[in-house]
Amino acid sequence: MTRTFRLATADDAEELLALTLRAYAPIRELGIHFAAATADLALVQKNIHNHACYVLEEDGQIQATVSLRMPWGPQPGPFGLPHIWWFAVDPVIGKKGVGSVLLTWVEEVIVRDTLKAPAVSLGTADEHPWLSAMYERRGYVRAGEANLGRGHTTIYFRKELQAPLS
Repeated sequence: MTRTFRLATADDAEELLALTLRAYAPIRELGIHFAAATADLALVQKNIHNHACYVLEEDGQIQATVSLRMPWGPQPGPFGLPHIWWFAVDPVIGKKGVGSVLLTWVEEVIVRDTLKAPAVSLGTADEHPWLSAMYERRGYVRAGEANLGRGHTTIYFRKELQAPLS
């Protein structure tokens, strides 16, 4: 088993689209209007081009993806921090902790250690039955909310990231 973390490339777009649509099927069933839930190839390509889109691969297969919207980019988050979005784990692999591994890697290696950001943010639909609780268990704290005109209330979370002492 060879596990790799890397930035997605344009060549990954079709595989990421298929993974994302599988992963977001429950979101569509809940009637929550996340952009990723109904993405098409052009939107995936735009996400890869405009944001830092990371993947976790195992033996050459993409198993999970998460993107960071940067404060200086075309879609900054609400707090002037790197903003996590478009987080998806392929449901075909089952519950093996892959998403947690990727999210921890992005929080620690990319946001904290590489970008030197003191915190990271993300948003999710208040109407989702378990995502808020999942993020709170990971140390995220509610930091605001907004109605973005998508048919749900977006709850914003923030997580402080401590730099390791050397």
